[in-house]
Amino acid sequence: MAFMKKYLLPLLVLFLGYYYSTHDEFRPEMLKGKRVVVTGASKGIGREMAYHLSRMGAHVVLTARSEESLQKVVSRCLDLGAASAHYIAGTMEDMAFAEQFVVKAGKLMGGVDMLILNHITQSSLSLFHDDVRSLRKVMEVNFLSYVVLSVAALPMLKQSNGSIVVVSSMAGKMTQPLVASYSASKFALDGFFSTIRKEHLMTSVNVSITLCVLGLIDTETAMKAVSGVFTSPAAPKEECALEIIKGAALRKDEVYYDSWIWTPILLGNPGRRIMEFLSLRKYNMDKFVNN
Repeated sequence: MAFMKKYLLPLLVLFLGYYYSTHDEFRPEMLKGKRVVVTGASKGIGREMAYHLSRMGAHVVLTARSEESLQKVVSRCLDLGAASAHYIAGTMEDMAFAEQFVVKAGKLMGGVDMLILNHITQSSLSLFHDDVRSLRKVMEVNFLSYVVLSVAALPMLKQSNGSIVVVSSMAGKMTQPLVASYSASKFALDGFFSTIRKEHLMTSVNVSITLCVLGLIDTETAMKAVSGVFTSPAAPKEECALEIIKGAALRKDEVYYDSWIWTPILLGNPGRRIMEFLSLRKYNMDKFVNN
């Protein structure tokens, strides 16, 4: 106990202070000229991110299913000052499209500096019974396509020392009723991409991964889905989109955005961070790094 008080607890306090501190300040010019891919960009948070990036002078390539909506967003991006703006319409249910989309986006911009994964498939609030078919679709679009996109983009991101931004949810950090399939896909994102972040650290791959944990945001889709079921206030999508971009530019591990100020403290899970930090000392990565 004396050892704990004298050495361990101060070390843990220092670790947590370092982990949660912000070392840099965001500046809009950080995004000027950056080549950014945004999925799910025809509406909601994705559209707002495209607009913010355009105001900052970034190059953007956008995707979603609706070509008509994407045309309008791209036109607005150019009006706002985007260095360039393009779209490629398609569905993330098609893994071949997901892979080809990233390659085409890279060719349009001459590379990729930031990959923002934001799309989801629609799923209604309901009790889960036996709809495995629907669960499979949610996992493929909300999780597997994210993996396919990041794998396809990684060679370009390694060249640019770029960033992967994964838009997730509080439902991927805590259990809630009526969203079992959606929650499973979001928990999977945390497990996979947080692991890849550790592997990048241990193998000196300079590609950051930012997991964005969002509460209820006032997008049209979200408001329609929770109407009459969920009573929590919604946070503004415009500000949410900006906070995601800020966190990505600063290469943060995680970004929390919710209408409740205690969310990042309660869901940030310092115990998990400490365990992960200590567990890294147990690994000998030479066998994997040299292969």
